[in-house]
Amino acid sequence: MSGHSKWATIKRKKGAADAKRGQMFTKLAREIQFAARQGGDPNFNFRLRLAVDKAKAENMPKENIERAIKRGAGLDTDGAQLEEVTYEGYGPHGVALYIQVVTDNKNRIVSELRRALTRGGGAMGESGSVGWLFDQKGLITVAMDPEDQDRIFELALDAGAEDVQFGDGVAEIYTLPGDLQSVRQAFLDAKLKIEDAEVSMMAKTQISLSPAETLQLLNLIEAIDDLDDVVKVDSNLEISEEALAQLG
Repeated sequence: MSGHSKWATIKRKKGAADAKRGQMFTKLAREIQFAARQGGDPNFNFRLRLAVDKAKAENMPKENIERAIKRGAGLDTDGAQLEEVTYEGYGPHGVALYIQVVTDNKNRIVSELRRALTRGGGAMGESGSVGWLFDQKGLITVAMDPEDQDRIFELALDAGAEDVQFGDGVAEIYTLPGDLQSVRQAFLDAKLKIEDAEVSMMAKTQISLSPAETLQLLNLIEAIDDLDDVVKVDSNLEISEEALAQLG
């Protein structure tokens, strides 16, 4: 199972205990609002389509989604101007952190990120300091039964995917960023359940730490991810099965 699958598993395990639905809706609304700046119709704006699908998967109310689209498309001026910014940093033990943000106040989010990193034993980095450690890839996560494996593998390759990895009840399909839309559509046409589809930063190589050190890093990543303006945190941390078991 890849690091992305394991991080999703961790979120599911913790979610039952401390779900922060209001905060999650705030993040989703920001993503939708920013994406809608390129056009308010999800049928012609693929990034908006992905953001809306993600919101629906989290049971975000329809009126919240529509309000965010209107704000982003300029049909509702009751909202601050948003910017998309990327920050880079390090966690303890030299783990690289690539942090994607949508914010209406860069000074505020920089201050919040510095505070979270300092408390977690990390530090902010200069632009480009860790970005070279990652490749941008399309990632589609598909729910599957064991008997679906061959079908999914063949479908992914026929659609132009680069790689397929199988985990616990899911398949991860990796694509070039420009191929994400067409490969995603192939799986929709095949009536397979897509749990998530996004452009993500994949570490070229991963750092393996002890279970205790891994948990320390995961706590830091969670603290950063909990910030309202943070859309996504990618790292080059390899999450061991031993560390995953300790979260159970």
